[in-house]
Amino acid sequence: MRRDMRRRAFLTLSAAAAASAALPRPARATVPKPYSWDAAPPMNDAATFVKWMQDNRGEDPRYLRARFDRYQNMVGHVDLWEARNKRAFLLTPREEFLKSAPTVVYDVNYHDIGFGVTITGPRVVGRMTSSIDVKMGEKVLEIGTGSGYQSAYLSNLTDKVWTIEIIKPLAERTRGRYDALIERGYTEYKAINSKNADGYYGWEEAAPFDKIIVTCGIDHIPPPLLQQLKTGGIMVIPVGPPGAQHILKVLKEAAASDQIAVKRSDIYNGRPVPFVPFTKLDGDAIKGSHNKR
Repeated sequence: MRRDMRRRAFLTLSAAAAASAALPRPARATVPKPYSWDAAPPMNDAATFVKWMQDNRGEDPRYLRARFDRYQNMVGHVDLWEARNKRAFLLTPREEFLKSAPTVVYDVNYHDIGFGVTITGPRVVGRMTSSIDVKMGEKVLEIGTGSGYQSAYLSNLTDKVWTIEIIKPLAERTRGRYDALIERGYTEYKAINSKNADGYYGWEEAAPFDKIIVTCGIDHIPPPLLQQLKTGGIMVIPVGPPGAQHILKVLKEAAASDQIAVKRSDIYNGRPVPFVPFTKLDGDAIKGSHNKR
């Protein structure tokens, strides 16, 4: 009897181990070399990119190959068009923010990350980020932290990033992920300041911001965000009815007689792109959205 029980236990553990081994395992290596703003991976060849990233970042080659394939696709579709943004995309391990197989992590789809929200596809992230053209030292505000991938990407462009998440347990989970990655050597994430709040009202005590990126959909541009954007600054924001927003690039410019001019353009030339709703806080509870209609 005891022998049979031990045999069954052994078979159960063996089956569990085999199942575990079959699951994709995101990279867990410690970054072998300190982060440097002067360092950039090779951008013209997959094999040299993978080797450089393994030597300098200690990342899993399966994900690196998928990342480079998506990078080439994004350059071809003009989702990335400037060297600093290309570098930032290639240095940001999306697999740390979406735990899945390489073919899934870098595909073009939105994916559920829990709490009723999604992680935006890399092509949209790349085009939105490229559109605001972040320079080193500029202050950037993100509305909708979500998985944390967008702000991680931004931290490879500037050392001053602020991000707001309305869902408290998601904000806490993502902050924990940043802190764990910092311990593993992703010291660029020290640039990320995060908090749990209603992003509609921005981050007044940290304002003004050079750039603002909004990752949830709304039917108007929130006045507090426009107010907290510097004159000369740029915001990208999905604006429109639920599920059919247009991603607008908003330029805030000085006009005559101390007035402000706001210029809008569509980064997808009229093609709608769906986003999760820009929800609002009612006391401590999330109720409804900030849409006016």
